[in-house]
Amino acid sequence: MRRPAIIAAIVAAVAVFLVLSALLARALSVGGAEDAALTDLVRAEARGDTAAVIAAVTGCRAHTACRARAAALTASLQHPGQIQIAEINPSSGFALGATLGTARVAWVVGGSLPRVQCVRVRHTGNVISGFGIELLRVSLRIRSNADCPSRY
Repeated sequence: MRRPAIIAAIVAAVAVFLVLSALLARALSVGGAEDAALTDLVRAEARGDTAAVIAAVTGCRAHTACRARAAALTASLQHPGQIQIAEINPSSGFALGATLGTARVAWVVGGSLPRVQCVRVRHTGNVISGFGIELLRVSLRIRSNADCPSRY
């Protein structure tokens, strides 16, 4: 009678461990999703693809000012060559729920000088339902040694 109780306890412990591991993996993967979204954004800027920049920024298509900023960004940042991400400072640290913050991305294309921008990022969802990444606003280019401004 004692042996089945021990086996049941071990099975329950393994199940709890697996569930917690899956939730932790989901929480840790949101940083990679943010990095991918930022990389896709700067690739579109470097290609001069205004439509892709507008599509990457949540709600941009509906706002004239956002579309104009996307056009200005692609015109000023377009450059041929391969993109290399020099640094990404994420918008938030480890979180189990939704967050709102500013990411800073530094990138180089071809043999150019570094381009540095700030991006307002919202993480939606939670570890149970899953996370989503929304890019809300993209700054113009800032100085390489500058911090992200509070408003842009």
